[in-house]
Amino acid sequence: MMNFVVKTLANAGALGVAIWLLQDITLTGESTGKKALTLILVALVFGLVNFLVKPVVNLLTLPLFILTLGLITLVVNALMLLLTSWLAEQLDLSFHVEGFWTAVLGGLIISVVSWALNVVLPEGD
Repeated sequence: MMNFVVKTLANAGALGVAIWLLQDITLTGESTGKKALTLILVALVFGLVNFLVKPVVNLLTLPLFILTLGLITLVVNALMLLLTSWLAEQLDLSFHVEGFWTAVLGGLIISVVSWALNVVLPEGD
């Protein structure tokens, strides 16, 4: 359970950095508390998308992964971020990613920050 909480907080931090750095990734809310709650909920959706959908997409794009020497991962991460944005809209969460290239850059930022946070944060069971 602790591992789930740590990974969700790492995702929330990574999403927060992407929101802070890129003006086309937006998170709106009336107060800071509402924004923080929305960010945690979006991180949960993002984690769920990465847990359920990403392995299937990775399997289907395995030939492209080999052909592009792994660069297709940037596209897959962008698509997962766009899917998260769409699901957040369906769930009435105020998170939006504007455009594919913003999603590519956002996915890259989220991957790097999430990796760094998972290195720093404690590993729980």
